[in-house]
Amino acid sequence: MRFSDPRQATGSSADRQLQYAQRWAAERDLVLDESLSLRDEGLSAYHQQHVKQGALGAFLLAVSEGRIPDGSVLIVEGLDRLSRAEPIQAQAQLAQIINAGITVVTASDGREYNRAGLKAQPMDLVYSLLVMIRAHEESDTKSKRVTASIRRLCEGWLAGTYRGLVRNGKDPAWLEWSGSEWHLVPERVAAVRRALELYKQGLGAGRASKLMYEEGYALTDWGITGQQIYRLIKLPALRGAKRISVDGEDYLLEGYYPALLTDAEYDDLQLLAGQRHRRRGAGEIPGIITGIGRAYCGYCGTALVAQNLMSRAKADGTLTDGQRRLQCTSYSNMGGCSAGGSCSVVPIERAVLNYCGDQLNLQRLHESPDDGRGVRDQLAAARRTATELERQLGKITDAVLADDSGAAPLAFVRRARTCKAMPVA
Repeated sequence: MRFSDPRQATGSSADRQLQYAQRWAAERDLVLDESLSLRDEGLSAYHQQHVKQGALGAFLLAVSEGRIPDGSVLIVEGLDRLSRAEPIQAQAQLAQIINAGITVVTASDGREYNRAGLKAQPMDLVYSLLVMIRAHEESDTKSKRVTASIRRLCEGWLAGTYRGLVRNGKDPAWLEWSGSEWHLVPERVAAVRRALELYKQGLGAGRASKLMYEEGYALTDWGITGQQIYRLIKLPALRGAKRISVDGEDYLLEGYYPALLTDAEYDDLQLLAGQRHRRRGAGEIPGIITGIGRAYCGYCGTALVAQNLMSRAKADGTLTDGQRRLQCTSYSNMGGCSAGGSCSVVPIERAVLNYCGDQLNLQRLHESPDDGRGVRDQLAAARRTATELERQLGKITDAVLADDSGAAPLAFVRRARTCKAMPVA
């Protein structure tokens, strides 16, 4: 039994398919083996989900391993329940089952497909192929119509002419659709906010979910546990946007959901995530003293560099001072500096920060008390623009590399000419 839309589980689809099998077995005085009942609920036969991750895939594997006895009967409502893939692929799957000595029965029309029957009536093989062609064309047409409909709704949303529901992908679990608009689910919103708060405090996903469970948050019934927190922080839905991909084209529907975070808060969260999940050794520890032309040794005049030593933690969990040390390049390369060693960078950086902090505080006495909100908003917008440009550059690079001929795609060339012709301010 199989159906594509999970909502069909509440209808008659499953009962109808089961009744077909029961009636066919009863008419032939056979016992229906309920222990080998295969159910692929909500899995598409057009996209082969029932083969890749469903029961039919497990059944085909059992067939190839010889675990299904010769003479068994597989009952389906119709061949479209077995597969809606491209006809040549669908027929190969049917042939695999039949060649293993298994009879495939389509209970809706009473046809039987086995080696003996197809040898006596070869046209049945042609008939099965025609059924598979029709099933694939129906799904292909439906898929194209659905895709065109989603694309039209997305373009309408971006143009401001449509503000309804766009059914594509999964919507956040902390929201529910009332029939006309999205509403927040208070208890789930509270759990999301608590998860973000713990993440910002530096807790890992496992510790955060354990702590939230101890605090009484209901998590398991809607999925915000463990590693899912790491996926949560990346969702643009936190700031009210929905990301949709249609045939490789991405749409970002701003204002689609009620926002939990402002754009600035979301951008700060992404920055924090990028810093926390950076590969070990991929990025250097930022320093305010070291760098080209920033500081020099007072003894030999060569540039100062930083040395990062292995961290040692105190009893309270904080790192000991002196794990990052300063030394000049003359000493680190030849050991010839008269200073004769290195020093901790911590007191020096702290002194510089205190001095700069005092200067900033004095300057703010002469400025309007906006708490730097305007600057933070500009920074958030700049980060969002930079992220979008990186995504676009990645897509362009993938498009160029995907062309085996070595020539740039025509669309890329046209776009490059357009950019070249644009005036530069």
